[in-house]
Amino acid sequence: MNVPPHPASLAADSPALDARLSAALPSTVDFSLAVPNDLRLGLARAWLGLALAALIGSGIMSILLVLSRTPYLQKIFPLADFFRVALVVHVDLSVLVWFVAFAGVLWSLNGGKRFITLAWSGWVTCMAGAAVMTLAPFLGRGGPIMSNYVPVLEDPVFMSGLALFGIGFALLVLRSLLTAPKVGLRPDGGAALAFGLNAASVSAAVALFALLWSLMKVPMALEGKAYYELLFWGSGHVIQFTYTLLMLVSWLWLANACGARIPLTPRIAMLLFAIGLASVFLVPPIYLAYDVTSVEHRQLLTWLMRFGGGLPILPMGLAVAIGLLRIGHPGRLAPAQRPLHAALVSSLALFAVGGLIGFLIQGNNVKIPAHYHGCIVGVTLALMGLAYHLLPRLGYAQPVSRLATWQPYLYGFGQLLHIIGLVWSGGYGVQRKVAGSDQVLRSTQEVVGMGIMGLGGLIAIIGGILFLVVMLRAMLHFKSELP
Repeated sequence: MNVPPHPASLAADSPALDARLSAALPSTVDFSLAVPNDLRLGLARAWLGLALAALIGSGIMSILLVLSRTPYLQKIFPLADFFRVALVVHVDLSVLVWFVAFAGVLWSLNGGKRFITLAWSGWVTCMAGAAVMTLAPFLGRGGPIMSNYVPVLEDPVFMSGLALFGIGFALLVLRSLLTAPKVGLRPDGGAALAFGLNAASVSAAVALFALLWSLMKVPMALEGKAYYELLFWGSGHVIQFTYTLLMLVSWLWLANACGARIPLTPRIAMLLFAIGLASVFLVPPIYLAYDVTSVEHRQLLTWLMRFGGGLPILPMGLAVAIGLLRIGHPGRLAPAQRPLHAALVSSLALFAVGGLIGFLIQGNNVKIPAHYHGCIVGVTLALMGLAYHLLPRLGYAQPVSRLATWQPYLYGFGQLLHIIGLVWSGGYGVQRKVAGSDQVLRSTQEVVGMGIMGLGGLIAIIGGILFLVVMLRAMLHFKSELP
């Protein structure tokens, strides 16, 4: 009779066991992109600088948000409704400018050497637009409008900055399309990531198409929130596909950098990227079939993002999770890998929670921002981890401190508390986009829910500040030689 080996004997024969497991599993695929050592390197550094500047500006605005509601201090601000004015700029910097700038980092590394002047023109224009938007609360007349996706200040100064930023984004996307690398018939892991970044460029181009179409078709007779809600509805939904594709690329790259063996071939990875892109090609038919002011137009774009954009996320996320499980305890990783592992795990968790909350939404309550915050923060954490990984490859110091490892956990935990509080309160009908006494918190449960939300938001702010501290410390130790 065959007797199974004792676990102790397996542990003693671990090298032989690892060898047998390695032979049984598919060969490791290197899901990473080579960082070029030419003019594109300086361009990627510039986009990374703009991304961090956006987060710094957003952080300053969050401090002003608090001061503008503090008794006595609120009188020093130039506008009566400075809280909402600062909130508009805070949101645009922390979401729109941060994501676009980091996309610029990745597209600069992915693209070819041509059209470098076009590339720098896009960066200069985006930088100028972001600067004008940041200064608008102090130079203009305010007029905050909390429209979805892109809140605005109905003021010439702010709108000039937003238009400049949009032109710069268009130049960035144009250059990324013109220099998109070919992946070939026998793609490797790097080619699969390049394909994912190419797909993100295409979805960004469709988002710009949607914005231009809406700009031409939304009636000028509409005023205020009604106008801007319709203006950004189509492009705001489509740009989520770009953010999602950037996140999926980051997941694979980070898992690879952690040493995970991901059960995906390059072709399967490319197929998942293609599935994530496919739905955006339905956007032009939607615009042709229905007027931008119609209910059908709004519903179809919402369903397209909800169902089409999520198709590749589950299989890609499961593959990355399996790769992480094969690693085992993160304590086995090298110090330089631990921050990447922390960011990747936190990103997977937050995006999963945000996605699940999306199925709980009923009515117009704070469950909606809970879903949105979970997904957006999932993307942000993936980009934060990739920023840590890219630092030494761009010529900066390696962030190996414990601070870099704990930062994603702290930021992710704070955001998790934030959205749990929102979901709790949303279950009692607390409405979105209201604050202070306008919330009308009637029960102890509502107060507790919003208290948890506030505590989580405070922890997340601390985590965001720590990210800036880690990044700036590494970037101040600039190295001329590259690995």
